[in-house]
Amino acid sequence: MGGMAVTSTCVGRALAKSAVLRPVSETARLDTELLLLRVIGGTRADLHSRPERVLSARQEFAFEQLLARRLQGEPVAYILGWKGFWDMELAVDPRVLIPRPETELLVEIVLELYAERCDEPLQVADFGTGSGAIALALARENPAWRIIATDVSREALAVAQHNAAAMKVSNVHFVQASWCKGLSNAAFDLIVSNPPYIKISDPHLRQLRFEPRDALAAGSDGLQDIRQLVRQSRRVLKRGGWLLMEHGYDQQQAVADLVQAGRYDSVQNWRDLAGHARVTGARWEQAASEAEAGAKEPDDE
Repeated sequence: MGGMAVTSTCVGRALAKSAVLRPVSETARLDTELLLLRVIGGTRADLHSRPERVLSARQEFAFEQLLARRLQGEPVAYILGWKGFWDMELAVDPRVLIPRPETELLVEIVLELYAERCDEPLQVADFGTGSGAIALALARENPAWRIIATDVSREALAVAQHNAAAMKVSNVHFVQASWCKGLSNAAFDLIVSNPPYIKISDPHLRQLRFEPRDALAAGSDGLQDIRQLVRQSRRVLKRGGWLLMEHGYDQQQAVADLVQAGRYDSVQNWRDLAGHARVTGARWEQAASEAEAGAKEPDDE
């Protein structure tokens, strides 16, 4: 007979192949389940309730192909084409950084700080939006807000715009820009950002070789982009507006020093579920004239 060979691989045996992923993944079993579901459909509960279900030859071949990609270190999110964030499933691919669960902390902080202003038409900025994760989460939670989401990468913005259209979010406007540049006439009630913050010498970068390097690396000390954000944001923040930035687990003091040197007030830090210092925020309380006085400072080192 022609065609593909008959297979005898069942769901249980397919899941047992998670063992081959252990050298490259701390979540080998979950990865295997997600890859298998991509091929055969259904839910994780279906996998456990019907381990005897036999895969077709075509399904087995497709599963082996996905498993091989994961074994080479390619992130599951890129293989699947999506990543869960907040209450959304965002389309992701190598044009954008994969949203991390830790970044949901930024959304939580904003909702807490601005809980009494959720129905006001606030002007909000998400600088370095990537897939649009933060901007879209805030937009869905606060439909009255008007959000500007910027990214220097036109390709990243294409992904973010796709996600906005897929979720029918209309209160986010996407702009190609490097941080605040080109937005000198804007006045924001809030600025949020998850900028690059990894040192270029950090060996962890080698483990993230599939993700866009420009969305990860930030100079010799990991603070290059955060410095620019601190300088530029005060020119477009309304008096009393917050600047909230995600950063590395060991950068809390350095970032606090930068915002304090930038004449921000009410400096605070928040920790993620693992107990790591993850977000630093501060309010801009200076008069507009004082912000203008700093406008001549260089943005780049």
